Amino acid sequence: MQALGEDDKANIHQTIDEEVLKQERITFQSSQIQGMPGDGGLSVQGDLTLLGATHPFAFDIEIGDGDMLHCLATLKQSDWGIKPYSALFGALKVLDEIEVEIDGHLPPAS
Repeated sequence: MQALGEDDKANIHQTIDEEVLKQERITFQSSQIQGMPGDGGLSVQGDLTLLGATHPFAFDIEIGDGDMLHCLATLKQSDWGIKPYSALFGALKVLDEIEVEIDGHLPPAS
C-alpha cells in the first residue's frame, strides 16, 4: 500500500463533490453565538443544510493569539442522508462520523 498522490486526492475531491454532495451548496445559519467563560472562545449553534436536509448543528470556536481562530466540528454524515464515501472496492473508507477543521483570522479592526 502506498500514500495517495496529488492526482488521487484531486480525484477523490471531485468524486465527493459530484457524486456525494451532488455539487449542492452547504449552508450554515447561526441562531445563537455565546461567549465561553474564561478562555474567550465562542459557542455557536444553528442549522446546517447538506443535500437539502437541515438539522441543528453546534460547534465551538477557539480564539487564539492575536487574531487566530480555530474550529473543530464533528459531523455524522448519515444524519444528513449521506452514505460514507468508499473507494477501491472498500479498501478506502471514510468513517460515518467525520471531523471538519477550520483555521482563520479575525478581520482587522476598522
